[in-house]
Amino acid sequence: MANWSDPQFGTAPSSTTTATGVAVDAGLRAHMLRVYNYMTSAILLTGIVAVLIGNTDAVYSLITISMDGRLTPTVLGWIVTFAPLGLALWLGFGINRISQGTAQFLFWTFAVAMGASLSTIFLVYTDGSIALTFFATAAAFASLSLYGYTTKRDLTAMGTFLLMGVVGLIVASIVNIFWMNETFSLVIAAIGVLVFAGLTAYDTQKIKSIYFELQGTEFLGKAAIMGALNLYLDFINMFLFLLRFLGNRE
Repeated sequence: MANWSDPQFGTAPSSTTTATGVAVDAGLRAHMLRVYNYMTSAILLTGIVAVLIGNTDAVYSLITISMDGRLTPTVLGWIVTFAPLGLALWLGFGINRISQGTAQFLFWTFAVAMGASLSTIFLVYTDGSIALTFFATAAAFASLSLYGYTTKRDLTAMGTFLLMGVVGLIVASIVNIFWMNETFSLVIAAIGVLVFAGLTAYDTQKIKSIYFELQGTEFLGKAAIMGALNLYLDFINMFLFLLRFLGNRE
């Protein structure tokens, strides 16, 4: 079985004829379009679910509001919060064992669960600032992904550094749950924006490299789903970190 999750950058097979080169380019464009279609559809689905729950009384089944205005997850809220993580891990670690149809089901279920998890932001930030942050994130994401697709620079080393940054962000965020320091929260947000901006470019190049590893195999379809999941996570995390700067609180 091809190891699609660990591609070697720069190993794309060289074309011996112009016709072969055109065929490879067309195949790569089709693959990338498939990845972006999965990703944008998932973000749209997440947004719809978040709006539907966040603007109805259903959102209050996920949180309780204390006298000082703090939001505390209910039991159901905690389940909804961690459900996307569980689905993402299931999809990531099980992708070589499950069928493409199952992978698609888990991907769309993940998008719905993420929408439910994000619905509470409508209790914290104004609708206008959420929309502004979303479009700012979309513009930044498009530019960064285009760079990752077109650059000749090998981003492998940068990717390793950025993944270490993600681990650091997780640890710092857990610490700040107990510390609750607003300045530290803003520092985490600033670093988070930079980390996921870099990961957007890195993951795009990685998806491109994976295509050359798997073209013509049965695993390419599942690779498109995993590529879409990675870009989706880059977009959502960059959006949430930017929201801390651009969001106007209710």
